[in-house]
Amino acid sequence: MEQIELKSVVQDRYSAVAEGRAQCGALCGCSDNAELLAQSFGYTRDELRALPDGANLGLSCGKPLALANLAPGLVVVDLGSGAGFDALQAAAKVWPTGRVIGVDMTNAMLARARANAIAAGLDNVEFVQGDIEQLPLPDAVADVAISNCVLNLCADKDRAFREIYRVLRPGGRLAVSDMAWEVEPPPEVRRDLEAIVGCIGGALVLDDYVSRLTQAGFREIQIEKRPEMARAMIELSGVRPPPGVEQLFSVTLAAVK
Repeated sequence: MEQIELKSVVQDRYSAVAEGRAQCGALCGCSDNAELLAQSFGYTRDELRALPDGANLGLSCGKPLALANLAPGLVVVDLGSGAGFDALQAAAKVWPTGRVIGVDMTNAMLARARANAIAAGLDNVEFVQGDIEQLPLPDAVADVAISNCVLNLCADKDRAFREIYRVLRPGGRLAVSDMAWEVEPPPEVRRDLEAIVGCIGGALVLDDYVSRLTQAGFREIQIEKRPEMARAMIELSGVRPPPGVEQLFSVTLAAVK
């Protein structure tokens, strides 16, 4: 699929999720079971209930904040920030002197995230329109970059990794949760539009993921694999299991610039 066409399809699908026109039926976007799914990734009830209604749309596939090492005063960029689920939690952790910049390419998600920030009473978080493959941010602006089940949707992942590297300060940290394959999936999965938009078809093989991060300049890569989470996400979403699903898993990676 052409990159421009893929971006348009992703925007349409996630606009529908943001506007409440789509819920379950794809691996990314199972809002019927959003709280249960988030708890399975390690988010606590207190963390979830501190968020405004509608911040958790069930779009996660892990908990990147667990490896982000956030502290007051840090500047955080949330890549594909959606309705603000992780960005709002990060803003509370880096308060009062730190700040969070959420970047998303979907206007409906941005509108929802901004409303959620107001509802949460957080003034140290902002949400800007932008593409991860061409971030609207200056060089070396962030101490930490986080992302949750979004990079698999990028058409040009190498460019996205280079952009993340660019906006991090020297010594800055990347913490990302994503989907990954143990081995290359069947070709029909790569060609299936629903699998791509649903966070499966565009997911990298883990070894390739690590290699691409290394090529972008990242070091000290940590990996936490959770195969059982992929099975739980598929079960909760109600989607037809893709061919080769036993080789699919949720992964959280951390790396240093």
